[in-house]
Amino acid sequence: MKLAQVVGTVVSPISHAFFDDQRLLLCDLVDPDGSTNGYLIAVDVVDAGVGERVLICDEGTSARQIFGITTGPVRSVIVGIVDDVA
Repeated sequence: MKLAQVVGTVVSPISHAFFDDQRLLLCDLVDPDGSTNGYLIAVDVVDAGVGERVLICDEGTSARQIFGITTGPVRSVIVGIVDDVA
């Protein structure tokens, strides 16, 4: 699991059929103190918005289990919106 901040939406005119009805978000990876450390493009399953802090599952098998598939081009999935980091 990774902590991230949503910074935008990704739009692609050509993509794999798996992504046809999926929303892709650009997320800056953040440390608990708020400093950034790279980025990920993740499938949004929780209706996160720009500016929200989110929890990302960044492991292919776990991501595919969320969608109930055994194979597919998905690795990173937003699985939660974070209210606070204590």
